[in-house]
Amino acid sequence: MGEVEVDHIYKRITIHSVLFFYGAEANHLLSNSIAADIARQWNEPGATLKMGHSTYRVYFDITGIFRPGLTAQDVITNNNPRHNYFRIEAYSPIDISFTDGIAGNTGFFKLDNLLYDSTTAAHEYGHTLGLHHPANLDIRGQGTPGIMYPRGTLADAPYQYNPAAKAGEPGSTLDPSKRKVLQQDIDNLQLHRLHFNATGHAVIGKFSAVWHPVYHF
Repeated sequence: MGEVEVDHIYKRITIHSVLFFYGAEANHLLSNSIAADIARQWNEPGATLKMGHSTYRVYFDITGIFRPGLTAQDVITNNNPRHNYFRIEAYSPIDISFTDGIAGNTGFFKLDNLLYDSTTAAHEYGHTLGLHHPANLDIRGQGTPGIMYPRGTLADAPYQYNPAAKAGEPGSTLDPSKRKVLQQDIDNLQLHRLHFNATGHAVIGKFSAVWHPVYHF
């Protein structure tokens, strides 16, 4: 979820998001690292958007904050569209990281999903902005996979876990570290369809408002 700001003078559209992290595995360093990774990956394509007769540069302003004392009340009563909340633990109740519904502003990160050149945080951030997994999960012959393709996608050999594996063999599906944010991903946000107020601001995403308790596995 985020607040979108349009600057008609400098032809720039900025998506502002703040990610609050809590849980046993969350800390200041990891929170900053996750936010920096998301910002780097979503800004990497240098995306643009055509609005009217002008072309705007799209920029993602992402901040990560460690909030160890976060409470359910903090999440439920939040009305700031920039704020997102993710619990970080060694284990997940469904064994993977997830967002609470498409376009939701809350979720859960499994720690090992965030390590080793991971794109998981950037992928889940896409969900908070309203992006789904693509319908077609066989993208062989289409080159670099976009950020929203999930694990299990059939991709060209260089993007597989094992580039030598044939389709259907172990290692023949998408290595998530190889997916990237592409111009198409920004196009899919449909930013030009948002309702901007008189000050040039709009909201993308919605308040899922789920605070995740400590799970016992």
